[in-house]
Amino acid sequence: MDFGFAAGDEEFRARARDWLAAHVSGSGDRRGWERVLGRDGWIGLGWGEEGYGNRTASLTEQVVWAEEYARSGAPPRSGHIGENLLAPTLLAHGTDAQKRRFLPAVAAGEEWWCQGYSEPGAGSDLAGVRTRAERQGDGHYRITGQKIWTSLAHEADWCFVLARTDPDSRRHHGLAFLLVAMDQPDRIEVRPIRQLTGTSEFNEVFFDGALARAEHLVGGPGDGWKVAMSLLGFERGVSTLAQQIGFAAELGRVVRTAVESGAAADPVLRERLVALWAELRAMRWNALRTLGGSGDAGAPSVAKLLWAGWHQRLGELAVAVRGAAAGVGPADWTPGTPYALDAAQHLFLFSRADTVYGGSDQIQRTIIAERVLGLPREPKGAV
Repeated sequence: MDFGFAAGDEEFRARARDWLAAHVSGSGDRRGWERVLGRDGWIGLGWGEEGYGNRTASLTEQVVWAEEYARSGAPPRSGHIGENLLAPTLLAHGTDAQKRRFLPAVAAGEEWWCQGYSEPGAGSDLAGVRTRAERQGDGHYRITGQKIWTSLAHEADWCFVLARTDPDSRRHHGLAFLLVAMDQPDRIEVRPIRQLTGTSEFNEVFFDGALARAEHLVGGPGDGWKVAMSLLGFERGVSTLAQQIGFAAELGRVVRTAVESGAAADPVLRERLVALWAELRAMRWNALRTLGGSGDAGAPSVAKLLWAGWHQRLGELAVAVRGAAAGVGPADWTPGTPYALDAAQHLFLFSRADTVYGGSDQIQRTIIAERVLGLPREPKGAV
């Protein structure tokens, strides 16, 4: 038994597949690709019919689009933070003026966003943020502080920043959710972080008196925590199902390598491969179970625990099936390619962070324990 689609969904699938086949090969640069997606209405499918330049689609059609996009080999999305995180948050909490200003630009693929949440002393423990936002008399907030692990900050036009407006507040009180323009020389500095893979998708961001307009405060003063938690709830469902299409492709490559190298003859490795296949199916059913749901405080944490651990085990198996050959790079060292990795090596190294970013496994288990199971909160100062 599998998830079924109606005839209309399959017609939508055919249109999506045809469009992708006609456009993916000429996708060009990443900004150009986002504009092509926006031009033809493929951004913001789930926003509803509110006139922001997006195409509307049912929930099942959104699943179809996400699956076909993942299967097509299209470039990784660079506008997904604005489309899938900021936009639903503005639709839920933003003013009409904020929606009119920002959503059409996201739908057109014209403006890219990054997420200013984590800090050196407040990563998974988001309530510990120390970045300050002081209201000025000229209608601005002045922002001072540091964010870290900020995905795509080096390319983003805007950042939604969680900052503390009340200097005497503690934890989740006195926070604000502000929309901040990134083009502020001498006020915002972005420093890429070189990772184990040699790439630099993540960044440190330093705010030294950066300005945000008062009308770009989402919610009200002190509502930052509520808005921020609402945003985190959007990180599941349709995007998770699309992610699993990519996971299935990665697993398929590992299986082919195991067969070609003879590693599949090892019963222990073969058992690990079968277990990963079965777990991926279970993740699909869990995603379908929560699709379109709301009010389930534990659903995002359960999904994160499932996929992060699974993907990390896949990375470990990707190098295990290759044996000693996995320790050798795909090219000889040169000054131009000092750190070349093949796909399996990249998967292994990058997936080490899966159980940390987006909320560590420990934090996810605490959320489930306290908010779902109703267990006593961990005492302050406990080790």
